[in-house]
Amino acid sequence: MGVSIFLYNMGIRLFRAGVGLAARSGKVKAKAWIEGRERLWPELEAAVAERKPAIWVHAASLGEFEQGRPVLESLRARYPSHRIVLTFFSPSGYEVRKNWPGADVICYLPLDTPENAARFLDLVRPQLAIFIKYEFWYHFLAGLYARKVPVLLISGIFRHKQLFFRPWGGVPMFKDLLRKMDHLFVQNETSITLLHNIGIKAVTLAGDTRFDRVWALRQQPVALPAIESALRLEKVLVAGSTWEADEALLAEWWYGGGKEGRQLVLAPHEIDAAHLENIQALFPDAVRFSRLNGRQPDVLVIDNVGMLSALYRYSRVAYVGGGFGKAGIHNLLEPATYGRPVIIGPVYQQFFEAEMLVHLRGAIVIQNAKELARAIEALNDPFYYGQTSEIAARFVEDHKGATEKIMGYIQEKRFLTSE
Repeated sequence: MGVSIFLYNMGIRLFRAGVGLAARSGKVKAKAWIEGRERLWPELEAAVAERKPAIWVHAASLGEFEQGRPVLESLRARYPSHRIVLTFFSPSGYEVRKNWPGADVICYLPLDTPENAARFLDLVRPQLAIFIKYEFWYHFLAGLYARKVPVLLISGIFRHKQLFFRPWGGVPMFKDLLRKMDHLFVQNETSITLLHNIGIKAVTLAGDTRFDRVWALRQQPVALPAIESALRLEKVLVAGSTWEADEALLAEWWYGGGKEGRQLVLAPHEIDAAHLENIQALFPDAVRFSRLNGRQPDVLVIDNVGMLSALYRYSRVAYVGGGFGKAGIHNLLEPATYGRPVIIGPVYQQFFEAEMLVHLRGAIVIQNAKELARAIEALNDPFYYGQTSEIAARFVEDHKGATEKIMGYIQEKRFLTSE
């Protein structure tokens, strides 16, 4: 295992060097990643100066935060005397949620070295650590185990190609990290089978806490007055988390006859200047949200972050981007919870909820602009539209409840006590 740890540490150093080079070359996210960690320690020391029982929750990025948010909110409600420390690995999570009022301390996760892990854990002194979905940082986990801090994984999902299930190299080191977790709450039966096969039995099929998150959005919808004023037609297509391939396909459909009697709202995944300019070139008549000024454009481009989950409520049909890239589609549960038919690209098989919703016919898979046109035309039929909408909404309702299973376990084990 000594060789494995050495190689792991070398990989961490090389990663840090690569991010540093990217930051010097002008990459915005890389620069934010570096700068956020440079100011981390003095801010964290000041934030935890008062001794107080703490809960540490880690999210890789914004998507994982939203996934774990129902658990964070439940922890805040049930353990108000505890300090909640929320860490992010990625700037796309930290920069958007650094002022979220549901946590007492929000900061970047320090780079995973023995020194950083020890310093962080000595400062925070967590009674419980919760990791959302994935990210298994060796030195942080080893430090938690050495301090006998309970560790939970929530909304976990495992696939047979992951290194935990391969018989070579540094796998024993990472298998050991999983085995020492107090409990793993996973999304599907496949994950349970894979973990059982390597001797991990402290596993519960709890489901995905994202269902609880989007269910809450449906129960307490957020109003967007500027969007309401901008929409003048009933047939609105909201295309969320789009990438270049999605936008090119949507433009081909839109200017090939799709715009008749409709409005299009685009919420791209990346909102840097270059990407927004590319969208403007594809949609010359588009208006950015920041420049709306009371207009009701045919094409509206959302040039901010954080609005999308509420925006889907104003659609008649939703298009969720990412399905034409290697990483796959983004969160299709957000439009589904409002009972909106969802259209996606062909790369979705690594997402359990997408596979299920496609199977149930609450989501429609397309390969090109012609298939997009056919799908939207089919949804003009009131019966088919109503059937697809009901399937999407019912799917979310039927799968909520993971948060209560996790919170019940935490309370049963009495992990959290006042000091």
